Amino acid sequence: MTAAPYSATMANVRTFNTTGPVVAADHYRIPPLERIDLDTVLGLIRDKKYFVLHAPRQTGKTSALLELRDLLNDGGHGDFRCVYANVEAGQAMRDNVTEGMRTVLSQFALRASLTLGDDTLQRVCNEAMSSAGPGGALSLTLSRWAAADRKPLVLLIDEIDALVGDTLLSVLRQLRSGYDQRPAAFPHSIILCGVRDVRDYRIHSSAEDRMVLGGSAFNIKSESLRLGNFSELEIRALLAQHTAATGQAFTEDALALIRTRTGGQPWLVNALCYDACFRHPPGRDRTRAITAHAILAAQERLILRRDTHIDDLAHKLREERVRRVVEPILTGADRREWSTEDVAYACDLGLVAQDAAGTPRIANPIYAEVVPRHLNYAVQAGLPQQEAWYVDADGRLDVAGLLAAFQEFFRKHSEHSVQRFEQYHEAGPQLLLQAHLQRIVNGGGRIEREYALGRGRTDLLIVWPGRGRERRFVVECKVLRKGLERTIAEGVEQTRGYADRCAAEAGHLVVFDRAPDRPWAEKIFRRAPSGAGVPVTVWGM
Repeated sequence: MTAAPYSATMANVRTFNTTGPVVAADHYRIPPLERIDLDTVLGLIRDKKYFVLHAPRQTGKTSALLELRDLLNDGGHGDFRCVYANVEAGQAMRDNVTEGMRTVLSQFALRASLTLGDDTLQRVCNEAMSSAGPGGALSLTLSRWAAADRKPLVLLIDEIDALVGDTLLSVLRQLRSGYDQRPAAFPHSIILCGVRDVRDYRIHSSAEDRMVLGGSAFNIKSESLRLGNFSELEIRALLAQHTAATGQAFTEDALALIRTRTGGQPWLVNALCYDACFRHPPGRDRTRAITAHAILAAQERLILRRDTHIDDLAHKLREERVRRVVEPILTGADRREWSTEDVAYACDLGLVAQDAAGTPRIANPIYAEVVPRHLNYAVQAGLPQQEAWYVDADGRLDVAGLLAAFQEFFRKHSEHSVQRFEQYHEAGPQLLLQAHLQRIVNGGGRIEREYALGRGRTDLLIVWPGRGRERRFVVECKVLRKGLERTIAEGVEQTRGYADRCAAEAGHLVVFDRAPDRPWAEKIFRRAPSGAGVPVTVWGM
């Protein structure tokens, strides 16, 4: 059946939201206030607390704040007047506190006019800038604003951590300076919202020529609340709205993939479903259920398209404090350089999560795919292999031939190629191998990756289309740190275990020997499979 044109099938239908706050009339959604501990939030507001709501980008923070604003202003939870303001525009002013403060105050004035019909705030802001200067204008404005009405003033300040340097420092200090005047002459309650908790802000003050911690500049914070990912029930509820509206179902396998691949990250959930149901032409046929295959295809398009969400996340890999956390995860190394602050920052970004024992891991399988692809993109683009060299006439992938070619390439070019991974030199061999595999597998299969901090290995699963069923091959990478024979014995057992778990037909163990004084004649070898179980070929490099 040919899908009807988009205009005929999609008019007046809600969609999965991938940009900006959710709008009930336009988007499938989980009610934002159901995703926060509303009783706790309302209790903190009633108790005149200043607190933080933080979560990774595109998780639903702004949607929750906007609904909270409307809830407080409707009078059902107290006699408040509440204004939401996004201060991200002040980021462009950086350390120019005068212009930064003008921008922040103008946002308050605009929102006060739009939300409360209060058109006098702009005049108050201008007078405050003239009389108190940028170092006191915010405090003076908030004091006059709070005192001008008997209703307690509640401020919801979004994207606070987008501000930079002395501008951010001035905002935090001025909010702190009027705290003792609340609620009669300063906001009754303030919520600061951003990606990071204020305690993790490391603000470089150009004026003071030193680093200032956010926790010291805003030591009146009473709580830090974090907005989490979608639960399985929430994912099902979101997708059920699409099925109810259009009749298009999701198979159970597709539902399971959406949950496991995204880890419940709201933007990823919506982006996968939007691509599969609205962007990709076959998915617009509402008589066709969305299958696991459609979700995997949508994931690949999402990664290759590098939407802003993906690109912003990948850009963070350049930061040294992110590298200190991510690189050991990629290599499975025991050696760790990070601080607890580094881990907290990577978690706040949403790139990393921690297991029950507190061990960091890449937050979800999609990000686990994005990270190596971003890091090895330039190297992969310059590799000479063509898919046809390793795929026979029947469409079967020659994994052994592919690894043999990589072994030869690695011997000749590894020293130069590994250096191209910039800060990620320790993970260079594994990333280089993944670049080679990705270039070939892009022709029709896929690679699934597992990283495990402290296990000393990286597990790769190549999935290749075959007649009647998928073919699966495991490639496990280890760096030689113990004796060779012990490493091989341990690695073969691990590879067989992973292959058995993945239902793979064969395994390959790649052992990287990074000792600079050992000759290549000793490093390069190939050992045929031996013993019972899944056949495992060992490659020395």
